[in-house]
Amino acid sequence: MSLLPRTAEEFSSAEYWEKFFKKRGERAFEWYGDYNKLCGVLHKYIKVQDKVLVVGCGNSELSEQLYDVGYKHLTNIDISETVVNHMNQRNAERRPGLIFYQVDATQTPYDDASYQAALDKGTLDAMASEEEGALARNMLTELGRVLSVGGRYICVTLAQEGVIKLAVEHFVQLGWAVRLHCLQGERGTEQEDSFALPVFVLVCTKFRQPMPTPILEMCVGDDGAPVRYSQICELLSAVREHQAYSVLRKKLRTSTDPGSNLSLTLCHAKTNLPRYTLTVQDCPPGTKVPRSNQFAIFIVPRGCETAWLYSSSEGRRQLAASANFRRLVIVAMHRNQEYTDMQAVQSELSPVVMDLAPPGMPTNQQVPFLSVGGDLGWREEVSRGVSQLSGEYCVENVRGEDGELYRRLVFLSNTALVQSESRLVSSNTASSHKKKNKKKPKATAAPSSSSSSLSVDSGFLCCAHHEVMVAGLTMLGVGMPQNKDIPVSVLLVGLGGGGLPQFLRDFVPNVMVEVVELDPVVFEVAKQWFGFCPDDRLTVTLGDGLERICALEQEGGHLFDVIMFDVDNKDSSLGMSCPPAAFVESSFLRKVCNLLTPKGLFILNLVCRDPALRKSILECLSSVFPSILSRKIAEEINEVLLCSCGEKDAAHILPFLNEAAKNLQSALFSDRIGHKGRPHIDIAELLKDLKVE
Repeated sequence: MSLLPRTAEEFSSAEYWEKFFKKRGERAFEWYGDYNKLCGVLHKYIKVQDKVLVVGCGNSELSEQLYDVGYKHLTNIDISETVVNHMNQRNAERRPGLIFYQVDATQTPYDDASYQAALDKGTLDAMASEEEGALARNMLTELGRVLSVGGRYICVTLAQEGVIKLAVEHFVQLGWAVRLHCLQGERGTEQEDSFALPVFVLVCTKFRQPMPTPILEMCVGDDGAPVRYSQICELLSAVREHQAYSVLRKKLRTSTDPGSNLSLTLCHAKTNLPRYTLTVQDCPPGTKVPRSNQFAIFIVPRGCETAWLYSSSEGRRQLAASANFRRLVIVAMHRNQEYTDMQAVQSELSPVVMDLAPPGMPTNQQVPFLSVGGDLGWREEVSRGVSQLSGEYCVENVRGEDGELYRRLVFLSNTALVQSESRLVSSNTASSHKKKNKKKPKATAAPSSSSSSLSVDSGFLCCAHHEVMVAGLTMLGVGMPQNKDIPVSVLLVGLGGGGLPQFLRDFVPNVMVEVVELDPVVFEVAKQWFGFCPDDRLTVTLGDGLERICALEQEGGHLFDVIMFDVDNKDSSLGMSCPPAAFVESSFLRKVCNLLTPKGLFILNLVCRDPALRKSILECLSSVFPSILSRKIAEEINEVLLCSCGEKDAAHILPFLNEAAKNLQSALFSDRIGHKGRPHIDIAELLKDLKVE
């Protein structure tokens, strides 16, 4: 390690290389691999009869090995007099035709168009740091001059961002064709001190007339099929992906870390679209694992990717523990990709997943594929569109692990999060559909019914936090005999698919609901695909929830029994994904309180991963509301906060909730509302784990 330069600038210094080669002596220094690693690509682009200019040759054995297999027209140049003298002496007897010259690659004495190939192994990387890349550009310009039409500049490089960008932009401006080969090492061949980054070979071809449209291509390996890109930024992005994968692969081969949650995305070779996302989960140190259980692949059924067990770090740890393998790779399939069957998926993944095997595992060991039910699951996209506020979205039908059909709204900017979900039933059996049984999965074949014959079961709330928000109405005494004719007014910020407000309208007696929704596209999707049907008891106001509440408070005369917040946060930089930070500021919460009746209730769906931020939010809530109860959602980050205006001691509320729960449960099943369906909710069960904050 002491022979490597201390700073990047030293790479381009002639003095540095003089000292380097004097200190190293006769030992060959092979930047980025030897002939055996590079010969596949070199023979592909350099003919034996070609005149080849080898720039920055150093004391590498590459020219000697090329000479030995028939390449007799090699001109080797280097800036170091020491290395040139040494290489000439070393080859004088065995290779009399192999000559080395002390020449500056930025200003050579050779004629225009006098070479068919220029071979560079690491020299561009060494020079690119000097004078903001000016030295490297001078070298590339000089090599372009000495190359003939059809000639190629072939550069072995680590393709670090500034280096590869400089070279690609240079040759694209000249109208040359640009192709990159990514040479990933074979499993088990890396040494502990080898480069974590993959080696690339940049091949730039000179044309008689500049290409009007850039030719930009990437190949994996010596002879991988080229993938073409239309813009330089796309090619550079592909380079970064390969580098990230290589770093990840090296890390996984040399260490284990149960808390790292490392993941990578594999793209389709032809379309470059994401096809699989692989997440690596290791068992904690000291876990007793059978010797044969070193490594396994778990295929997540389509439609189940967002389940807690597969999408959360806690769930994946639990899955790995139950599988009892030293390392488990959890594979999720992507939307808009075709998958034939489980066997085809296994065949596609088999050559790749061994790169992710734990350190020390034999290369010939069998790796089992695990799954639920043995097939790929089922997913059907029924609609796709774009919201100006939230980006591209899709509506899809999926079959859950419980065998039931569900409809989901997913914004593609965050495919791991289901924005809204409803259960589907056959239209002619909607009124008699029973509650789902999670313990008895059904077959996962595609349903025979078409989407048009399916309807949303409005009596079923897919989101557990929605069930708790409904159960929270017991704090108002909703459903109690003495309150049976008293109307209940609800202001709900956040529509989604409309499942929660429609449940309130259809099953809670005497309720009037106003929903505030910012995104008109979401409103249309709710009506078209989630059975949402507003009426005189369920109205929708399109606009900003913050502005609506401020306007209502300023107008005066508006009081609600319940105000609910169920709105997501688009700012991913915070440790809180629901609600936006402005919704829980003290000044705004006071406006919320002013809009509630004296015994009114504020219900907040909070999704906060930052303990300090959660504590701050609770302090703001406590400064406004006399009592707060919380209910965490099992296996989720969500928690529901029930904030009361009327009760100063939240502990006094708990003893009365059991009786109130029975009354609300009875009221939900009342036939006087005239709704044909039946609610699927257990109020008493939902209130068991309330906690006083």
